[in-house]
Amino acid sequence: MKLDIYVNYKGNCRQAFRFYEQYLGGKITSVATFGELPEEANIPEDRKDEIMHARIEIGGTVLMGADIPNAEPMRSAYLTLTLDSAEEAEKIYALLSEGGEIFMKMEETSFASRFAMLRDRFGASWMLLYQK
Repeated sequence: MKLDIYVNYKGNCRQAFRFYEQYLGGKITSVATFGELPEEANIPEDRKDEIMHARIEIGGTVLMGADIPNAEPMRSAYLTLTLDSAEEAEKIYALLSEGGEIFMKMEETSFASRFAMLRDRFGASWMLLYQK
């Protein structure tokens, strides 16, 4: 058995996945748009370039996503990145928090050398964790 993650984005799934690919070392493995559906699906013209289903692999985990109008990506769930060094934790924190919302700034805690909680500019919530 394997558990994967699916996130609905509010029209910015492509931008989010490209960002994660560039800055988190992910690899986008598939992208399908609503425009690729058969004509009888009656997709509005303004949605044809939106993502119907995308898949990216990040650190051995699969993240899938789609563009869904009025979606509220991850309001009470978090993608958690366990990082290999304090420096990497700080770097990823800076990248993901830019234009986003910080819930808990990057700091040392009783359970981690570096820990932070935030929502990125695409609406996905993240926990970042580095333990010595």
